[in-house]
Amino acid sequence: MKWPSISAVILAYNEAENLRTLLPAIRQRLSSVTDSYEIIVVDSPNSSDTTAEVCQSHGVKYILQESKGYGGAFKTGIKYALNDTILVLDADWSHDPKEIRPIYELFTSGKYDLVIGSRYTRGGVSNDTRIARMMSKLLNTTMRMVIGVRATDISNGYRLYDNSQLRPLQLQSINYDILQEVIMKMKINNPELRIGESPITFNKRLFGESKRDLWEFVKSYIKTAGRLLKLRFCQP
Repeated sequence: MKWPSISAVILAYNEAENLRTLLPAIRQRLSSVTDSYEIIVVDSPNSSDTTAEVCQSHGVKYILQESKGYGGAFKTGIKYALNDTILVLDADWSHDPKEIRPIYELFTSGKYDLVIGSRYTRGGVSNDTRIARMMSKLLNTTMRMVIGVRATDISNGYRLYDNSQLRPLQLQSINYDILQEVIMKMKINNPELRIGESPITFNKRLFGESKRDLWEFVKSYIKTAGRLLKLRFCQP
């Protein structure tokens, strides 16, 4: 059996302090599951720290995102990731590299097209604040009904995708709602889409402050829910 190659795409914005320890940890975990991998850091053009220098010192690809927002960083990463699978994770240590092996092993079982590192499947843990957990669970329940999937954690970005199904998608979302849009569009292209969930422990960021704007977050999800409902039920 040929083990799938991995493009690890790390989405960053002023995360140099976290990347100094995160990058070697990711490399160690990737090399334990496959000899064929690459690490790509997608950075904001507004970044004001030493992310570029940190990436150079660790020998990883450094790319500036080509459109705005989390969604823009995500789309840029897909564009430049050419391996069989794309592993997406955040740069703030909330997505622990130790989870790479179980996520990869679940994917390579051949049962799934997409594997999500899940806080809410059995064995998963979220160490986020209580209000953040409440909002997350409400969001997940709502968007599961909108998209029509059973996965418990479709708002977490720690995922391993089949690149042949991900790369052709035309994605529009600018913010974190791209995480639901990508599942909806994968499901439209593949009605038998199989989503696996591997339990993870979701941690608070190690260094720095969150860049998430709560009001923009809520507005984008309201708009996206309507757009995805139309997409789901108005297909020709």
